[in-house]
Amino acid sequence: MSYAGYGQQPPPDQQFLWSVFQKVDKDKSGSISSDELQQALSNGTWTPFNPETVRLMIGMFDRDHNGTINFQEFGALWKYIQDWQTTFRSYDKDNSGSIDQTELKTALTSFGYRLSDRFYGLLVRKFDRTGTNTVAFDDFIQCCVVIQTLTNSFQAYDHNRNGWIRISYEEFLRLVFSLKA
Repeated sequence: MSYAGYGQQPPPDQQFLWSVFQKVDKDKSGSISSDELQQALSNGTWTPFNPETVRLMIGMFDRDHNGTINFQEFGALWKYIQDWQTTFRSYDKDNSGSIDQTELKTALTSFGYRLSDRFYGLLVRKFDRTGTNTVAFDDFIQCCVVIQTLTNSFQAYDHNRNGWIRISYEEFLRLVFSLKA
């Protein structure tokens, strides 16, 4: 398949991205599946990228809702991942390639969250797939996306904007089951 499906070459500033897209599109279908994306991504630890993080990202950038990423969607996803890498590196103060509890707290606090140390410990345990009490790059993305998704859902019920909601059990279940994270 050619660039954008129109038989033309990409502009010079898009040629690198187009070459990356073609390498990731292993089956040459003109779109990237979650399996192809997972195989192409690296979290810097020589372990496969978290499939749940890949699923979240496909869902965020799949504008035509066909379960895959086309070239235009891939461009937006590429920028998103680059931005996350920059963010991750800025909070990985010891350059270990992972985020510990203190670094996670610093990151989320800078994003505007005010949570207890106990909760940050819970987050590390929840998103640590390696058993090292740290969070890898891909899991950091997932953690942040999940926290933001939950925050947005909570805010829909926080009518007074005071950090408190009162909902019925069924409303709670509706909130949880309607989440895209």
